Amino acid sequence: MTALVQTEHAQQTALFMWASQNFERWPELRLMFAIPSGGLRNKIVATNLKAEGVRRGIPDIFLPVARGSWHGLFVEMKKQGGYATPEQKEMIDLLRAQGYGAVICVGFEMARDTLITYLNWSST
Repeated sequence: MTALVQTEHAQQTALFMWASQNFERWPELRLMFAIPSGGLRNKIVATNLKAEGVRRGIPDIFLPVARGSWHGLFVEMKKQGGYATPEQKEMIDLLRAQGYGAVICVGFEMARDTLITYLNWSST
């Protein structure tokens, strides 16, 4: 599967579609979820989400599956030509310091390949 549309939304949607097609091979993919911390919102929704704990810089996706010395894997999705903000880079560094994998993936293919590598990594 290749994500032909270059928006970050399309790339992330393609990743979750791929994941759902591979639950049998990697059952752990059922645990993967998106973290709705970005996007345009009206002022009331943005205020409510901030009050509920939504924070700038949090990666887009979390796979709460331990591998190697990591407790789980956070993925920040970017479209081709996209870049991480200073807040995202700082959060990735903080998550890594706490024993989590945290990566920036440009496009569906990079994110898919990262997940495959992570899930195939021996936890022993």
